[in-house]
Amino acid sequence: MQTADTVTACLRQAQTQGLARVDAQILLLHSLQRPLHDRAWLLAHDSDTLTPAQSNAWQDALQRRLSSEPVAYITGRKDFFGLTLAVDARVLDPRPDTETLVDWALACLADSAPSSSSSNRSLRILDLGTGSGAVALALQHARPDATVWAVDASEDALAVASANAARLQLGVQFIASDWLSAVDIQRTGRFDLIVSNPPYVAEGDPHLATLTHEPLQALTSGPDGLDDIRQIIAQAPACLTPGGWLLLEHGWDQATQVQALLREAGFEQVQSRRDLGGIERCTGAAMPK
Repeated sequence: MQTADTVTACLRQAQTQGLARVDAQILLLHSLQRPLHDRAWLLAHDSDTLTPAQSNAWQDALQRRLSSEPVAYITGRKDFFGLTLAVDARVLDPRPDTETLVDWALACLADSAPSSSSSNRSLRILDLGTGSGAVALALQHARPDATVWAVDASEDALAVASANAARLQLGVQFIASDWLSAVDIQRTGRFDLIVSNPPYVAEGDPHLATLTHEPLQALTSGPDGLDDIRQIIAQAPACLTPGGWLLLEHGWDQATQVQALLREAGFEQVQSRRDLGGIERCTGAAMPK
């Protein structure tokens, strides 16, 4: 393949190969070691010639993206809810859709307060299946007055998340656990809010063919994609305060099923929230008071 020599030529090369313009711009900025948000710089330097090292970096990044590797894995970074996270193939690439879960969680927290018997304590939040730490860190950043724990069964994921927490100087506490099985409420207390973006893709789903670079165990959950959600809903009541909320992200067609599971478990105020695309992306409910 002929090496593209200028900024304009690189972007044109990516366009002819079907790469989304924003992806090409981010990957080119990464190859040039420029800030990833500085797309205006590319316009001002459209005739700049790449060095041989920059050209090699660009060609490598381009081919990785054309092989369906997420942009975040190539750059090692992903912006989520105003935070820049370090990400790699040990964790899922955080999706913008998941910001719907964070928005709803913050709304719940705004309407919540610890019970009167312990009104001097902070709100307690638990993020299940934290991955890169995206949701837990976003909540801790937005609510520094809250105490946030984050759980994952993967030691690799916990290493990524804890490194992000340290770099961002956010005091999230981490627990190695298969969902709630190793969460000790004698130590943490019951939670005012539990949030989770668990695996929810059905085994054998054809969309998995395009997600080969991401950890499979963080994507799939049984024949209908709901095995992990069932487990979380079964375990959560023992860990929530009266009136505490459980919020779950799920697949585009799973809201009705998740609502039914929550009602069967005795939750109240069962409802769903739509993402920016209008899809019912999250479903949640509250424990009886």
